[in-house]
Amino acid sequence: MKRLIFMRHAKSDWALGLPDRDRPLNARGRRSAPVMGDWLRSQGIVPDEVLCSDAARTQETLALTGFDIRPQLLPALYLADPSVLLETLRGASGACVLLLAHNPGMAILARQIVAFMPKHPRFSDYPTCATLVADFNIENWTELTPGTGATAAFAVPRDFDDQRKGGL
Repeated sequence: MKRLIFMRHAKSDWALGLPDRDRPLNARGRRSAPVMGDWLRSQGIVPDEVLCSDAARTQETLALTGFDIRPQLLPALYLADPSVLLETLRGASGACVLLLAHNPGMAILARQIVAFMPKHPRFSDYPTCATLVADFNIENWTELTPGTGATAAFAVPRDFDDQRKGGL
């Protein structure tokens, strides 16, 4: 059995005029990422491997989730197509892998990877910091195929608005 945590980066800051790859998170993103990390831990979901885009906003999102694990920073995940995301996952080795990257590839692959989509109103557009947890009945990530994931959980930061406003 393998478990995938499929997280889009938190909300980034466009106001600074930086190149896209260098954009940090904005204030909302800096509040959202820790909430999503706390939510995952409260469910007993902690990655043992992290595959992360090398963009500033994905690295900052990961740091703020509070997972104490050294990521594999992969330039190929920056704005990657779903096929690149899938091939990257097929090279994973952990039992519980966190993939942290960008839309539109994340939204597309999230819809393709699970057998049944969650009945969440935001699943289709996969907003910033959206997080899908899916289980796969496979022994090795090389066996990963679309349409085989069992959705274990899905949430977006707005599901936890009270926590994001400081009331954990």
